[in-house]
Amino acid sequence: QVQLVESGGDLVQPGGSLRLSCAASGFTLGDYTIGWFPQAPGKEREGVACISSDGRTYYADSVKGRFTISRDNAKNTVELQMDSLNVNDTAEYYCAAGYDYDSNCLGSSMDVWGKGTLVTVSS
Repeated sequence: QVQLVESGGDLVQPGGSLRLSCAASGFTLGDYTIGWFPQAPGKEREGVACISSDGRTYYADSVKGRFTISRDNAKNTVELQMDSLNVNDTAEYYCAAGYDYDSNCLGSSMDVWGKGTLVTVSS
């Protein structure tokens, strides 16, 4: 069964850090573009970081310099290191996989979605 499972979401204070992980079963993450798509209440789901199968990366302006996406092909995971978190980063974070790379990290290019992990940034 093809599946993505996110983990690492938590409550964190402004300025803090979290590391999210996306684990795959049923397929090899290294063959796909992987992205992270947060969705805050009342807002659309938008890509903030994507990494292609050959290592190209995309970051939304809102997270550049604060978030880092990386692969661990041995573990079949993709991780998102989030630093200098602020309240605007509060959202359900979804991991997704797509066979084709889209330079704008669009959700429409993704084929498989996880169920999300909740990140809450609050004092």
